[in-house]
Amino acid sequence: MPAPKEDAGKRSSAAQRKVPLAQRRMARQLIMQALYQWLMSGSEEREIRQQFKEANEGKIDWEYFDAVFPQVIAADEELLGFLHPHLDREIKALDPVEKALLLLGSFELARRIDVPYRVVINECVELAKQYGATDSHKYINGVLDKLAPTLRAVEYGR
Repeated sequence: MPAPKEDAGKRSSAAQRKVPLAQRRMARQLIMQALYQWLMSGSEEREIRQQFKEANEGKIDWEYFDAVFPQVIAADEELLGFLHPHLDREIKALDPVEKALLLLGSFELARRIDVPYRVVINECVELAKQYGATDSHKYINGVLDKLAPTLRAVEYGR
């Protein structure tokens, strides 16, 4: 029996097509790098997005990049509000890589419920290991692990 139109409309096109993990992972990496550039340069989101598309080829989930990157920037203040109670320092004292990853992680926890919270945390931790300062992955893990029960209460069974 076909699904009702209402249910079909709720599914994103990414959910309808199976996106390889490596392509989604690459999109997250580029989102983190684009957020870093935005934090450091203050350039326009549209300009950064164009630069990244021109500079990066290959198998990348551009649909995810286009859906997430501009929305993280648009929700910057809200996301920082989610993070603030879980930080041990002022937001302005955060390393830009850490800040970019915390923005990405908090966005995915808050708005991308199609991505399990454990995947969100793990992906941000792995990016911190690759791009962050020594042991920054522990900080990212700690903050997002404290934030997840608040934003994903249903997944935690609360």
